[in-house]
Amino acid sequence: MIGQQLSGRYEILNRVGGGGMALVFKAHDKLLNRMVAIKVLRQQFVYDEDFIRRFRREAQSAASLSHPNVVSIYDVGQEDDIHYIVMEYIEGSNLNEEIKNRAPFQVEEAIHITCQICDALDHAHQNQIIHRDIKPHNILIGRNGRVKVTDFGIARAASSSEITQTGSVLGSVHYFSPEHAKGVTQGAKSDLYSLGIVLYQMLTNKLPFSGESPISIALKHLQENVEEPRKVNPLIPQSVENIVLKSMQKNPEQRYQSAKQMLHDLESCLSPEKMNENKLDFNDDLDDEEHTKIMPVIGLNRKVQEMDHDETIMPALREGRKRNRFGWIKPVIWTFTTIIILFSAWYGVKAVLGMLEVADVEVPNVVGKTLEEATEELENVQLRVLDPVQYEYDDQVEEGIVIDQSDKNKTVKVNYPITLTVSQGQETKIMEDYIGMQWIEVENDLKRLGFTDENIEMITELSDVPNGQVINQSPVANSKYNPNNVSVSFTVSEGRGSFKMPDLIEYSEEAAIAILEQKGLTFKVERDFDLDMPKGFVFKQFPYDPGVPVKIGEEITIHVSEGEPADVKKTNHPVIVSPEIEGEDSKIEITITDAKGTDRFWNTKTITTEEIFYVPVVLTPDLPNGTAYINVYRNQKHFGRFDVKYDEL
Repeated sequence: MIGQQLSGRYEILNRVGGGGMALVFKAHDKLLNRMVAIKVLRQQFVYDEDFIRRFRREAQSAASLSHPNVVSIYDVGQEDDIHYIVMEYIEGSNLNEEIKNRAPFQVEEAIHITCQICDALDHAHQNQIIHRDIKPHNILIGRNGRVKVTDFGIARAASSSEITQTGSVLGSVHYFSPEHAKGVTQGAKSDLYSLGIVLYQMLTNKLPFSGESPISIALKHLQENVEEPRKVNPLIPQSVENIVLKSMQKNPEQRYQSAKQMLHDLESCLSPEKMNENKLDFNDDLDDEEHTKIMPVIGLNRKVQEMDHDETIMPALREGRKRNRFGWIKPVIWTFTTIIILFSAWYGVKAVLGMLEVADVEVPNVVGKTLEEATEELENVQLRVLDPVQYEYDDQVEEGIVIDQSDKNKTVKVNYPITLTVSQGQETKIMEDYIGMQWIEVENDLKRLGFTDENIEMITELSDVPNGQVINQSPVANSKYNPNNVSVSFTVSEGRGSFKMPDLIEYSEEAAIAILEQKGLTFKVERDFDLDMPKGFVFKQFPYDPGVPVKIGEEITIHVSEGEPADVKKTNHPVIVSPEIEGEDSKIEITITDAKGTDRFWNTKTITTEEIFYVPVVLTPDLPNGTAYINVYRNQKHFGRFDVKYDEL
């Protein structure tokens, strides 16, 4: 797909990752001129319509989240048989890679990362969104150190599909909550269990449960106690171990009751008064059948038969038998004990098999029925409605009627959750009163509400009303409208006459003044130093940018460069960089933080042997610490930072 354009807008640049469900590409958004990440669904999934519908719906639901620690979702689309999600592009690595390279982490760093994940989960849970697949692979760490959680809601689409990816399941099962392993409803506390495992792994560089198959690992989540983190890494404070163990309790009622509660403990656990707190004691409230049962190995006793009174038996033998007449009691007791234990073992095995072997049931089609009728019909066949129910506006179906469901006419297990989508009827909104507002504000508000250029009409006319103000609108203010099939029209004043503001940047002062006078505009000149513009040339204009409507007589301020400050120092700093493996390609990227800006991209190059880069740096005395920084990245990992001090030049 490299070089392909999606929707005529997103240009695919290179692949940056992938998983069991999708491939991830770095792309350029040509419309907004920014880098984005695009998750493209693998081809084997594109023919399952239920899965696609669920995939899109969950992605759109996750797009409602707005938090600094959540990867933003910008767009969801389809082109031919390519289904994709457009997301915020994070320059950095994922937590799984960091754990492989650096674990165990310092306790302070592990807590700092976990706090950011927990804050993101708190925001999601308050918006009724459960992640369901918290694991290091879904935690991104930017080059600035900020943690971003991704794939909100997408795990739910994957778990609801009949399509499976063994590698994907194997990767996630290490982070399953016990209720996930049992196939029952997962809530916010399931996310906190998975987060506890992530923290455990960062602190110890090992997973709490491992095995040869996903089933064996899932059973350990249900049955086995986790090895305490301090036994693996004695440097962990007791307060931190308490957080790990509390979040990983098998009984959800013994875990943290919310992400906010867990975040409170995380933020205070390294304070001196809490680090050596007492170890928490958890009562074992698990059901008996969830414990591992240890069965004794029993040898079968030989069957004891009592001899009848046979007169032919030798008297001595008969006399001995009389002495042992009551010797049969002990063997009989052992026999009955053996039978009881074997029966108990058989009953236990049958109970375990009964838990694992769940009856099949066909999912009825409840589309077109009311929510109450659909719920009753599903419960009658021992299925349940997934909470919360999904609601969507529908112009054709009245409110309260089921318009979509998961797994209809398929065979599933008893107690399987069915997702219902219920109509909210025709969506109506109230039109705002925009008359008297500036058009640029009105346009921004309309696009925030979901209007596009195709259904917004703007016409201008000369008027005594100030330039740029709305003087008429349709639909009129306070009227109802359907956002799915409405076009809006606005009349905007041009004032008594206006024209587009000319671009004065890079013009000499004399040429800029001549243009302003020719256009009938007044002007004011301000002078200042500028590192990029030669002396005597305009480097800024205010308050009208090029192309913006401006009226005759308006005052324009032009900022004229005085050239570089006298105390500027420049240098080409030598930086020696070697490839990761001598003779093999290594991609080198270099950024500069100096008087011209922060993290300016300077150059990228692929090397196979050691090379010297001469990096141009501009310094002024007012730089923080009087220092410029050169950051070098090799194969997208930080190679090193080189400091250039003003006082040393």
